[in-house]
Amino acid sequence: MTVQREWFEKDYYKVLGVSKDASDKDITKAYRKLAKQYHPDANPGSEDKFKQVSAAYDVLGDPAKRKEYDDARSAGPMAGGFGGGAGSNFDFKVEDLGDLIGGLFNRGRSKSAGPQRGSDLEAEIHLSFEEAATGVTTSVNVIGDANCVTCGGTGAAPGTVPQVCARCQGSGSVSDNQGFFSFSQPCPACGGRGIIVAKACLSCKGTGVERRSRQVRIRIPPGVEMGQRIRIKGKGDLGKNGGPPGDLYVVVHVGRHERFGRSGNDLTITVPVSYPEAALGAVVSAPTLDGSKVSLKVPPGTKSGRTFRVRGKGIPSSKKGVTPGDLLVTVEVWVPESLDQKQRKLIEELAKLTPEPPRG
Repeated sequence: MTVQREWFEKDYYKVLGVSKDASDKDITKAYRKLAKQYHPDANPGSEDKFKQVSAAYDVLGDPAKRKEYDDARSAGPMAGGFGGGAGSNFDFKVEDLGDLIGGLFNRGRSKSAGPQRGSDLEAEIHLSFEEAATGVTTSVNVIGDANCVTCGGTGAAPGTVPQVCARCQGSGSVSDNQGFFSFSQPCPACGGRGIIVAKACLSCKGTGVERRSRQVRIRIPPGVEMGQRIRIKGKGDLGKNGGPPGDLYVVVHVGRHERFGRSGNDLTITVPVSYPEAALGAVVSAPTLDGSKVSLKVPPGTKSGRTFRVRGKGIPSSKKGVTPGDLLVTVEVWVPESLDQKQRKLIEELAKLTPEPPRG
């Protein structure tokens, strides 16, 4: 199990405003509310708060990570650190323990040393009913950290290049041997970056990173639903000091269809039939989402509101080996709003031959 130092420093439940025994559904609901409230597009200047909320949900929104997080905070940062006796929940290496202790006693020092994973980002996408059903390749606009255009991410002014830090030889950290333990600390010469920028880029002030809008190409799988959250690995903010990038989470919004409805992966539609068709039976056609039609046998005496199932003509699934949903066709007996003289006369004759209605 990988225990992160931030887990001991940050109460992710407090960040999301939920109790420790909150259900997965409550955690997701709280996250979506806060993500919408602090999204940089809707609330400029709230990037830091948005990152905190995303980081909290990245742990609590994953049942496995949430259990690890709860166990880690319950046992405390020193659990399993000395002796590894019975009841120890963690398997720290000596180097990890030294780094952890160093972090606990040196919180005032720079936290930017060493490789750090980039923050997760979130974006929203609006799809048509058909796009959500069949899948689509499209782009979303993301505002986040990106390599500086001027210096290409080096942090050095154009025409110059960064130099490898002579003190740490590019590792970004230096060791301080204290007998049995070896404490790793950020290199004071380069601030943990492993490089020295003699002349900083004016655009990014030597960081190599700038905040800007970018287009991310994504593939939406078939069968996505309203509110579904899709993870695009490695498309979040850039990592620091050689760390991996964060992930991008895309929240899906699906528009309505003028004819079809949806129940899971089943398509629903209402098809009108005439009274003679319902009474005598008939073969009627029903449309499908791809524009083709299927034939449906309506047996004699069919009541209005009866639903027929057409196998495999619903929404395809993004999971391998899972068959598509079905098409659910509900027939509705059509009643004309006006009758000509001949029609009225024939219906009156039919009424005379019809038994007493079931209302009696």
